[in-house]
Amino acid sequence: MKSKSLFSEFDPVSAKAFKQKIQFDLKGADYNDTLLWQSPEGITVKPFYHRDDAPTINTIPNPDQWHIGEALFIHDIDKTLYLIKQAINGGAEAIILKADAPFDAKTLLKKLATPTVSLHFYLDFLDISFYKNLYNTLQKQGYTGTIYLDTIGHLAKEGNWYHNLKKDQDILQQVVEEKISTPSIDLSLYENAGGNTIQQLAYALAHANEYLNLLDGKTKDFSIHFNLSIGHNYFFEIAKIRALKLLYNSIAKEYGITNTCTITASPSFRNKTIYDYNTNMLRTTTECMSAVLGGADIIVNQPYDAIYHKTNDFGQRISRNQLLILKKESYFDAVSNPAEGAYYIEDITQQLAQKALELFKNIEQGGGFLKQLKAGTIQRKLKESAQKEQEQFDKQERILLGTNKHPNPDDKMKDNLELYPFVKTKPRKTLIAPIIPRRLAQTIEQERLDQEV
Repeated sequence: MKSKSLFSEFDPVSAKAFKQKIQFDLKGADYNDTLLWQSPEGITVKPFYHRDDAPTINTIPNPDQWHIGEALFIHDIDKTLYLIKQAINGGAEAIILKADAPFDAKTLLKKLATPTVSLHFYLDFLDISFYKNLYNTLQKQGYTGTIYLDTIGHLAKEGNWYHNLKKDQDILQQVVEEKISTPSIDLSLYENAGGNTIQQLAYALAHANEYLNLLDGKTKDFSIHFNLSIGHNYFFEIAKIRALKLLYNSIAKEYGITNTCTITASPSFRNKTIYDYNTNMLRTTTECMSAVLGGADIIVNQPYDAIYHKTNDFGQRISRNQLLILKKESYFDAVSNPAEGAYYIEDITQQLAQKALELFKNIEQGGGFLKQLKAGTIQRKLKESAQKEQEQFDKQERILLGTNKHPNPDDKMKDNLELYPFVKTKPRKTLIAPIIPRRLAQTIEQERLDQEV
């Protein structure tokens, strides 16, 4: 007996019929004024999405598998080895290693002796001899590893080049041509400094275009890596990652580059709090979910206490377990591209991509990302966006539960701070004004700390 579709006896309902029914139920209220709303970025959100109005769906390449990452800073080799092994035993599949000075890479990799785990190095110093030695050691020991380099990101964050424009760019060009390093873009800087989603995408694209211009004609066998932060707006953050891939693929194609970009995603610091800190676990869980559904390659969770506690086994274990639950128990690895074909997400993706492309074109017409960074235009726009969001937070239009809404007056934190959780300024001479990340809750938390008895 031939089986019948469960819904075969129901007639299909068009988008027009849905809208007519909604307008009838509104009893004279205007459909557009009542039910359409705009995000802070100017994205129009409708009350329903239908295949009749669905945008052309672009196939956006997603990784076959996403990996659980863990980020560690290299200070002492033995301590770093201990933390790496703890992470691997706890389920980490990719290790992100950060350093601001050369270290004994040969000893680290020889003692680690686990080449089945991929290693990814974010080095905040520019020493071509060290880069070459690290690359050769990785190859010799049989590791799958990547060394990321973001010279423009360093300028944006610190206000100065490592050496100078020419030397930094010459080194970048050499290590990419020799396949020692991969150009990387720290998109998280724009998120954590208060940039809206369109700004993040446009600045990332303009940032990438500087590297594509630099390397044009030198080599085509490379891809660009994006390190991004995931914010609170669940569906918009899924769409942000998809729009980033769509935009990057479109400009890379113009340079004859067919390699797709790779993405490491982490929860944003901007909406994290020191009061009612357990709420941070809820925030990071949904943010990691957005990263998975958006198609990030590696997801590095943020411990709930990362902004005020030093690295500790408990915080790291909890953050890994959140990802393990998503992957092993919630089956977030069962489908490689789960957001594809979701009309709402596809619509937001297209709108974000279009608006970001327009802003990117304006940046290029204004001389490019570097020129606008040096002129202070990028910094000014980010500050304006951050101030707008800060005002929403101060008016309780943007809620952080436990901080500006329903705070627990008995919650005391003054004696629990192992790290300084607020913006630190280093007086120094800089070529440009650096982009400064800042958490939304900083001012209100400082006031509460001052009032603690």
